[in-house]
Amino acid sequence: MSHEMTASTESADLSNDLSAVERLRVAGLHAAGDAPADAVLSVRDLNVRFNTENGVVHAVRGIDFDLRAGKTLGIVGESGSGKSVTSMAILGLLPDTAQVTGSVRLQGTELLGLSDKAMCRYRGNDIAMVFQDPLSSLTPVYTVGTQIIEALTVHNPTMSRQAKEARAVELLGMVGIPSPKDRLKAFPHEFSGGMRQRVMIAIAIANDPRVLIADEPTTALDVTIQAQVLEVLHTAQEETGAAVVMITHDLGVVAGMADDIMVMYAGKPVETGSVDDIYYNPRMPYTMGLLGAVPRVDVAEKTSLVPIEGIPPNLVHPPTGCSFAPRCPLVSDACLQGEPELWPVAGTNLDGGLPHRAACIKTDSLGLEVDVREVFKAPAVPVSRFDAVPRAERRTVLELRDVRKHFPLMKGALLKRRIGTVKAVDGLSFDIREGECFSIVGESGCGKTTTLLEIMEFHKDQDGEVVIGGLSNKEASDAKTKSAMRKELQMVFQDPTGALDPRFTVFEVLSEPLENAGMAKPQIRKRIMELMELVGLQPDHVNRFPNQFSGGQRQRIGIARALAVNPKLVVLDEPVSALDVSVQAGVINLLDQLRAELGLSYLMVAHDLSVVRHISNRVAVMYLGKIVEIGDVDSVFDNPRHPYTRALLSAIPVPDPVLERTRERIILQGDLPSPLEAPTGCNFATRCPVFAALPPARQERCLTQEPGLVTVTSSLDAVGAGAPGHPAGFAAPTDQQFACFYPDGELDADMLVVHETT
Repeated sequence: MSHEMTASTESADLSNDLSAVERLRVAGLHAAGDAPADAVLSVRDLNVRFNTENGVVHAVRGIDFDLRAGKTLGIVGESGSGKSVTSMAILGLLPDTAQVTGSVRLQGTELLGLSDKAMCRYRGNDIAMVFQDPLSSLTPVYTVGTQIIEALTVHNPTMSRQAKEARAVELLGMVGIPSPKDRLKAFPHEFSGGMRQRVMIAIAIANDPRVLIADEPTTALDVTIQAQVLEVLHTAQEETGAAVVMITHDLGVVAGMADDIMVMYAGKPVETGSVDDIYYNPRMPYTMGLLGAVPRVDVAEKTSLVPIEGIPPNLVHPPTGCSFAPRCPLVSDACLQGEPELWPVAGTNLDGGLPHRAACIKTDSLGLEVDVREVFKAPAVPVSRFDAVPRAERRTVLELRDVRKHFPLMKGALLKRRIGTVKAVDGLSFDIREGECFSIVGESGCGKTTTLLEIMEFHKDQDGEVVIGGLSNKEASDAKTKSAMRKELQMVFQDPTGALDPRFTVFEVLSEPLENAGMAKPQIRKRIMELMELVGLQPDHVNRFPNQFSGGQRQRIGIARALAVNPKLVVLDEPVSALDVSVQAGVINLLDQLRAELGLSYLMVAHDLSVVRHISNRVAVMYLGKIVEIGDVDSVFDNPRHPYTRALLSAIPVPDPVLERTRERIILQGDLPSPLEAPTGCNFATRCPVFAALPPARQERCLTQEPGLVTVTSSLDAVGAGAPGHPAGFAAPTDQQFACFYPDGELDADMLVVHETT
């Protein structure tokens, strides 16, 4: 599809006449600045505008960068900052209504202004893209092999069928698909999410492109699958020598993948530089805030995250001053006198990469000595009254005893027969005490959400016992008892937009549970005003509808609704996964504050172990319906005993470039076993890096016996001999259990990856 240019006409057919593009460009389409001779992709003054009902949205405002072969540029920023629009404009994939101006040159050839037919010569051949959602990007009615071969056929019409099939098998093998020759005939729905993304990468690199654009390639994936995909991207770059543009909101991903970084805000770059410049010497308050808002999985010390209050500007109205000024804690009158350009930062860019520049008039006063938490006035770490009380002396809020949930796997349309059993939850036992946050982590399909549903179901016919506030589900036979129990337990859902009725005002949303509890109207209004202030929202906004709030504000409304009836336990189902990192920080700080002030207990399900490390006291790691490791969060994270826990922790990217370049990452092979082929011994044996390195005699034990949870043995004098209350030789109590026969076994070298710094 073609784009509207500033003075564009489609009078010439550009599909076979590249000189026409040159004539248009020279005639004044855009005078691009000089680009380095070795640049594969050069973008100059890229602007994108969309016509909307409310006016013209200037979504991308002056992007400039050069990309060299074998290098990776990371583009980061909040949702709506223009990251994806930039990539789509480069590839010519925006709708005809988009007005695109500027210059995009691929190895010296101007791409802007080309017709869709002409662009097809470059897309998939010289420049390719890996999209965010592989399921919608792959055609469901064609086999994977057909779609890979199609990408080869379009750009290699003379290639033989045998050669194309051989290349397709080679590509699937390169991206780590097992039995690649057999999987050519499989359809996309027969692959897992991570394998589908690897197929997308195989299609993208089929013709050895010079530029590979990856748009949020790991957003919807588990951390273990994310590690596999990132390793495949790294391998693909090494094999093809391609330049890579990595678009993501995950600052840990770009720390390990990128050479240079561009931070975008309100449609334009606000800071550029090498990865070390951006992470270790940020000079733009927005960049500093983003880095401070990220929880660290490798840091045990408890600190509040840096919140960035407010929302990005509406680009229907062009900013007259600094676009970040309404949210910046350092704003002054001078910041409102025109939008600042990218100013060079002195004393950096020693590696010859992207020049370190920052769009801030106060760049020189910012640096290593500036504490971002002081700049953004991060709140103090809240202290709960339960912190000083030993866990054993606190009241039990929730207890699960051997809870199970098995689903029959049926086959047949008319006469159904049972062919297997899905053991979604298989014998869970744990408890949660007052003032405690207990988290459940694991890959998709491990049983986390089913566990929550079993707790919320609270039915006497359940397999296993659920005790809430001293009341057992086996005793809850009447509606009145169940209603009393449900006041003790409330839930905050993952998607705040879907959890709030769009037809209700905030007042109606919050009043509903209070009315059900029988509260009088005057007390209801008073309670709603208290709740709005409690979660950091303006009380006079209660008459607004949910769509008039930002994502973070909607999640705060969901939290207020959960707190309306003063529960003792709040269940958090991925409470921040749908939020930008800057908004996520504010919600996490709020949850910490509410737990301390109100004495709440949390049961949280999450896939982001960085968030779990920051907010939790205890954690349980689940795999195929069972807990494989459980205990104090610092003990589990600092001294993981189960190989699966070690793999999960190694897969979490850390926003520290030096650490990311040298840390050991465990790449798990394959996906979760099928319920039809469930292992008889250890569930994790089929993917275990320790099992793969064991001698056959020991492997036999893992294949035939199921390990139970055993307590980690504490060392003598763990708390210091002679310490007050602890005599010499005292063995410190431990709160950590794991289910593995060989926790200290050697890891299989084929599953370990370390990218040494060069």
